[in-house]
Amino acid sequence: MIRSALLGLALVLTAVPLSGQDDKDFVARHIDERAARYGTLAQSIWDLAEVGYREAESSALLQAELRDAGFTVNAGVAGMPTAFVASYGSGAPVVAVLAEFDALPGLSQARLPTRSPLAGREAGHACGHHLFGAGSVAAAVATAAWMQEHGVGGTVRVYGTPAEEGGAGKVYMVREGLFDDVDVTLHWHPSDANSASVYSTLANKSAKFRFHGRSAHAAAAPERGRSALDGVEAMNHMVNLLREHVPEQSRIHYVITSGGAAPNVVPDFAEVFYYVRHPDPVVVDEIFTRLTQAAEGAALGTQTRVEHEVIHGIYALLPNEVLARAAHANLSRVGGVAYSDDERRFAETLQRSFDAPPPLSAATEVEPFEVETGTAPVSTDVGDVSWVTPTVGLSTATWVPGSAAHSWQAVASGGTEIGNKGMIAAAKALAMTAIDLFEDSALVRAATDEYRARVGPDFEYVPLLGDRAPPLDYRSGSDEAGGS
Repeated sequence: MIRSALLGLALVLTAVPLSGQDDKDFVARHIDERAARYGTLAQSIWDLAEVGYREAESSALLQAELRDAGFTVNAGVAGMPTAFVASYGSGAPVVAVLAEFDALPGLSQARLPTRSPLAGREAGHACGHHLFGAGSVAAAVATAAWMQEHGVGGTVRVYGTPAEEGGAGKVYMVREGLFDDVDVTLHWHPSDANSASVYSTLANKSAKFRFHGRSAHAAAAPERGRSALDGVEAMNHMVNLLREHVPEQSRIHYVITSGGAAPNVVPDFAEVFYYVRHPDPVVVDEIFTRLTQAAEGAALGTQTRVEHEVIHGIYALLPNEVLARAAHANLSRVGGVAYSDDERRFAETLQRSFDAPPPLSAATEVEPFEVETGTAPVSTDVGDVSWVTPTVGLSTATWVPGSAAHSWQAVASGGTEIGNKGMIAAAKALAMTAIDLFEDSALVRAATDEYRARVGPDFEYVPLLGDRAPPLDYRSGSDEAGGS
């Protein structure tokens, strides 16, 4: 049924003329004229390297840029001090552009093509969110300028979304109803390639399991102690046995975040942080329930006490082929990233850290459009947005080809003009896609029809993280010297 509906929508889309070239030249020129400004903005956020829910300065920089461009900014939304919604214009259609800006702990790196952590800093922009936020602002500002120049009605909004890396900032904004009147949402993500293909992701739920025992001298009076670390290790053992008995495509990972301070003291507190992933959020919830049961069994067996705190829960990304085809056409018009001689030398040096790097020419190319039937082995809180509004994303080569997300190579590349160039390409493609949406009501209708066909008539959005408040301290202790 859904496949038939989508085929029909594809036929509709072929009859929908996309926007005039002069309009798209306008936004491309607008972004090019301000490319150095946006590069400085992105690199300032790279320098700050603020982790989730602690991105006060990064968020403020983006908000200031939007206010200067005539946007009205509502800050501190949905119970998150660093979240904001910035609006320009009024009425329909409402086109949203997502902007992220959090860094990752444990990935400090200088702007060098060899491994070089920065002294005094623990965090780094290993997922390129400094570029994500600045590029989205550039796209929205250019779109607003085009709307003003041509008297175009409607609303363009920038959603400043904190703590994508495990904090699920967007989920709280969705739960608060901030996307209820949005017609289409646009986003992008840094990558080592240029693509706007159709794909989905993994739903994801996480929690911190905290075990409480009784301390004692580990040599003189071990019988008096009850080790909280034993509880953590017993839970981990049971969960590792569980891996054989979960559905295909399931992923379970953990880190012990606290295990005691000295071997000769029986630890009275220990904590383990778990992620559970699967394409289906229902399966994620089922596996998560089994995790909590393993924790309870571990506590019973070690005579400790356990409690858990859900940190985040996110849906899989819901694709939209109609929108993806429009985004791909615009990304193809913009093209890839060309390196200068210095950038090529930087890239060649960096690629020596890879076993089998792809050719550098991959950065200049836009990958062919594909409707991928599998699931990308990643998770994003954009997923929840995509279940309440038609959503499309693209990626551009902000990193040297072969660089992986969450790597020092991504931090290094993203801190250079290589990252800035990819960001500018993304901003242009997003702005051009926004123009299509403002000028082509048939495109918006087709995208909405596909969205409705995919979610089905009986879908009701229920957040995986329940009714918990945003975990504003989930990065507590991360990168005290990193600008946050």
